[in-house]
Amino acid sequence: MKKYPRTKDIAKLAGVSRTTVSFVLNNRTDVKISEATRKKVLNIAKELDYYPHAIATSLVKNKTKTIGLILCQKLESVFSDAFLPRVLLGVSTVAQEKGYRILLHYVEDISKKDAYYPMVREKRIDGMILSGPRSDDEELFRLREEDFPIVLMGQIKEDNFSYSDIDNIKAAKKAVQHLISHGHKRIAIITNAPLSYTASESRLLGYKSALEENSIPYDEELIGIGDFIPQSGFKEMQKLLSLKKLPTAIFVASDVVAFGAMDAIKKVGLRIPQDIALVGFDNVNLSEYVDPPLTTVNLPGFEIGKNAANLLIDNIENNKNNNKKIILETHLVIRKSCGCNSK
Repeated sequence: MKKYPRTKDIAKLAGVSRTTVSFVLNNRTDVKISEATRKKVLNIAKELDYYPHAIATSLVKNKTKTIGLILCQKLESVFSDAFLPRVLLGVSTVAQEKGYRILLHYVEDISKKDAYYPMVREKRIDGMILSGPRSDDEELFRLREEDFPIVLMGQIKEDNFSYSDIDNIKAAKKAVQHLISHGHKRIAIITNAPLSYTASESRLLGYKSALEENSIPYDEELIGIGDFIPQSGFKEMQKLLSLKKLPTAIFVASDVVAFGAMDAIKKVGLRIPQDIALVGFDNVNLSEYVDPPLTTVNLPGFEIGKNAANLLIDNIENNKNNNKKIILETHLVIRKSCGCNSK
């Protein structure tokens, strides 16, 4: 078994105490140590390929070099979320570059006491990125009052949070406007998640805004509420297909949910887009390969995760919450499901 160097090895070679080695390695500027001794200790540590023990370092510096990534959704939806890997790649790329680990944690029920607060209380993380924020999340506001570093991937109405996100209203409106440009007036929607999630609420608002601008009446019976997974899209689409007057088009505010809706349409013998046109949201990898290929709003998942991690680590290392807001652009990827003749 490989023997790893320890501080006592450095101390012996440098001819100083282990306490002096600890002060040098932890960059204690409040302790009087000669520059020559500092350089000698650091050079020996480098020669020995010494790395400080992560737990010991966290105790000395009161830092864990770990960030929490909190996913506010059911475990089932975490594993079926085809968009999530791009976000995780963005977060992990920055974390790795800056020497941080990621502690991944999912929360099925944010109303449950101590859904993720113990991670903070037990000092397991230095800050957290929260994906899928909800306006009824009491723990989130509790931590904000304690000035704990938090960055959202998403937005809530309260303005005192840093976030990395898109303009969900604008993006959804763009998708529905595209269907309207094809002559559709009876357009349904299936949301990506329950309306307690702010992204879901915002995408519904974008849908409503597009209808209003084109003098198309809003009809409650054309609204379906998805829940992250394909099964929810299938179930809500079945309800829409049971209406006496069917929609001619549908906006599904998540590609994964849209896959279920597409299956429900096909199972009753209807065709996409000839009978019902469809536009999704996220542009996950599979959306190009379903039949027909799915027209969808492209979400810059990698950039959302990357920006969130940069914001959080900046807040941690500078002991501040800068409340910076980053809004990234989206665009519509045109394929065949909407009725266009593109690929």
